[in-house]
Amino acid sequence: MAELLFVYNADSGLLNAALDTLHKALSPATYACSLCAVTYGATSMRPEWRTFLRHLSVPAVFLHRDELRQHYPSLRSEPLPAVFRRAAADAPWQVVVSARELKPLDLPSLIRLLQERLRVAV
Repeated sequence: MAELLFVYNADSGLLNAALDTLHKALSPATYACSLCAVTYGATSMRPEWRTFLRHLSVPAVFLHRDELRQHYPSLRSEPLPAVFRRAAADAPWQVVVSARELKPLDLPSLIRLLQERLRVAV
């Protein structure tokens, strides 16, 4: 079964989440995770993003960069944030949306891009 993997350019944990929230609020232009910036508000997931994810036809997994290194070390050299997909559990991951592509996107643009690429790919 196909699967999506969303990887944030941020580390996991409550302290990191709090620091990221402050960074997004105080200096959004220098915040390193464009995926976090467009899919989350100050404290929670944006409702439009939650609705989009609920209607995906494939399961989605979300990891932080420190978790990616643990679970998928073969992807550790990929620039983050990024979205990956694989056709089956034993298939290799492929980039769906790269870090460079994510950087300029707002939430509606990200959703449209994913819809276009997933319609063809999954």
